[in-house]
Amino acid sequence: MELLTGFIIGLFGSFHCIGMCGPIALALPTGGGNILFGRILYNFGRILMYSALGFLFGLLGNRIALFGLQQILTISLGVIILTLALMPHKYKSVIISGTGFYKMFGIVKSSMASLLRKHNKLSLLGIGVVNGLLPCGFVYMGITGATALGDASKGMMFMAMFGLGTLPVMLGATMIGSFVNLKIRAKLVKMVPVFTVILAAIFIMRGLNLGIPYLSPKLADKMTSVKEEIICH
Repeated sequence: MELLTGFIIGLFGSFHCIGMCGPIALALPTGGGNILFGRILYNFGRILMYSALGFLFGLLGNRIALFGLQQILTISLGVIILTLALMPHKYKSVIISGTGFYKMFGIVKSSMASLLRKHNKLSLLGIGVVNGLLPCGFVYMGITGATALGDASKGMMFMAMFGLGTLPVMLGATMIGSFVNLKIRAKLVKMVPVFTVILAAIFIMRGLNLGIPYLSPKLADKMTSVKEEIICH
């Protein structure tokens, strides 16, 4: 269920985020060889970075869960997603500008520009890796999901599926440009807030520990498990 959720977030996100990544995709160097292979390398780099982020944030979620805070974490992440989805854009900009986010974004853009000037296969892989660090609301949603899973390997797989979900649209964009009809994309973008609210509700319900299979399963008390393991030894 979690892996399918990651794939769906990536699929929806690819339609929304192609506006940012589309120009990068069109500006990709040929890599001095087979164009398709080069584009696959670029997209593999993105998925590699997403997987690494999933591992790191899944590990973070695991550390939090060990203190018996997984329910609080999952509900809090759902509330954060819901708040950001409903918050007016001008307030989001104020929050982002106060976190030093734009400075980090500048470093990412500078690295991207440097790699775009090179014309080899390794640079295409590097562009994909750096691309995975570009600011994107759907990537942050994916990271939130990886954190809520409370497991490094599950977080990595969740974000790998997220990356695979973006693959059809992004690979198409790198090969033949923005092939998605603008009217269709506009309709999909309008669905983004609805999808975001549903996702936030799922996180909140999951954290409420209602015992509903798949939707809100009983969360294992990892702190108790750790204590039992210590007692046994």
